[in-house]
Amino acid sequence: MHDLVIIGSGPAGLSAAVYAKRACLDVVVLEKEPMGGGQMIYTQEVDNYLGLPETNGFDLAQKFEQHAKALEVPFISDEVDNVEKNTDGTWKITGASGTVYETKTVLLATGAGHRKLGVPGEETLAGAGVSYCATCDGAFFRNKTVAVVGGGDVALEDALYLAAGCEKVYLIHRRQELRGTKVLQEQVANEPKITFLPDTVVKEICGEQMVDHLVIANTGTGEEKELPVSGIFIAVGMNPQTDAVASVLDLDHGYVRAGEDGVTEQPGLFVAGDVRTKKLRQIVTAVADGANSVTSIVEYLKTL
Repeated sequence: MHDLVIIGSGPAGLSAAVYAKRACLDVVVLEKEPMGGGQMIYTQEVDNYLGLPETNGFDLAQKFEQHAKALEVPFISDEVDNVEKNTDGTWKITGASGTVYETKTVLLATGAGHRKLGVPGEETLAGAGVSYCATCDGAFFRNKTVAVVGGGDVALEDALYLAAGCEKVYLIHRRQELRGTKVLQEQVANEPKITFLPDTVVKEICGEQMVDHLVIANTGTGEEKELPVSGIFIAVGMNPQTDAVASVLDLDHGYVRAGEDGVTEQPGLFVAGDVRTKKLRQIVTAVADGANSVTSIVEYLKTL
């Protein structure tokens, strides 16, 4: 019986592993990917992590993982199929391998993946002009022309954020009307650097080494044309990885409801990182979540 099983080895999970080991907990990390770091490993440049400017996600992920392994945190390669509560209040985790892990507490740190457009060029140019995070990568496109795809609050916020530093921002949405709040819509309409392209979809993202243009099409006429841009920010939603806990938690649009302390509605089940309800999803907030959640876990274990 473990004190804690951490599901996921992104920044939140690795941070929690370090804090758990320093708290002398019997902890194990379950990871489905061959390398820890989560989405971070696909980030070409990271320039906003305090104290480590001009690094990249892959190198930062390696440092995070090495830190945890230096403390002899055990890592097990297994994808989690189900999390359920035992009658005595402990937890049972079933892996895809068929292995069952028994633990007093669980920390869900599985993250949330960005929804993709699924168009040619999106995968090959990821990190080379294709981004899913304006606050992460916007600074690399200062004084350049970019596009934002989406019509919700995140897309509108991204367009406004990018307009502060970019020369021009195209806001591409497949419908005539935006879905974001009226306040944000008014701000977008009043920002001269933003050009709204309604009834428009991206058909292809083009470029050799970096994005240099998009092929866009009108949803009504089907007419296609090229749109020169240096980058494209895709904001069409997120897919939180919460299937394994869907039967034990009341989810909020797929996310786990919890504050910075990581405490959920289920005693003994905690959450950290992008998978929880929060405003800002960044490496730094995931790392902080991991530390905060272990503090809560230590306090909870004292009550058992």
